[in-house]
Amino acid sequence: MIKGLYAITDACLLPPDQLPGAVEQALRGGVRLLQYRDKEPGDARRLEQALHLKRLCDRYSVPLLINDDLALAKACQAAGVHLGQGDLKLQQARAELGPDALIGITCHDSLELAREAQQGGASYVAFGRFFHSHTKPDAPPAPLDLLLRARSQLHLPLVAIGGITVDNAAQVISRGADAIAVIHDLFSSRDIEQRARDLNRIFDRF
Repeated sequence: MIKGLYAITDACLLPPDQLPGAVEQALRGGVRLLQYRDKEPGDARRLEQALHLKRLCDRYSVPLLINDDLALAKACQAAGVHLGQGDLKLQQARAELGPDALIGITCHDSLELAREAQQGGASYVAFGRFFHSHTKPDAPPAPLDLLLRARSQLHLPLVAIGGITVDNAAQVISRGADAIAVIHDLFSSRDIEQRARDLNRIFDRF
């Protein structure tokens, strides 16, 4: 079950020498799912990083997902992939990774896209941005009540993303988000492990 804190890495926030240590802090703090996201060129570097993160995730029994790179996911034996609307097709990813792979789909502010993802065999759907995002400031905003409508219409886990912090996470969790995907508020923290604990603790209130 996809539930709790879902951490996503960021190459700008976490240069290569800082990435493993920051991720291990987050894992110690209770991250339930980790996505490796790096759009910068360098296949060999990305594979080396992904393999390192896979070893860390295995140590903490946390699934590793790869953002938008099926070949990399297969090469590092990740648990699955996360796909945007402009990425490779869900059916292709499912066919190549198998029935047990975790495949998430970005649905922005669209229930229609989420229904299509559910019908196509997605493992979860992600909605957002719900708040101002440091990572994608130009992403279209999604209303909070979208989660309420999605909860009543979908049976997949719902992931909320976009500007989520320890101060506003309760707003999406209370409306039905099973998991919160966090980048900046987690990995820009001076104490990543404690911030992960604080974010996870919010779920205990609901």
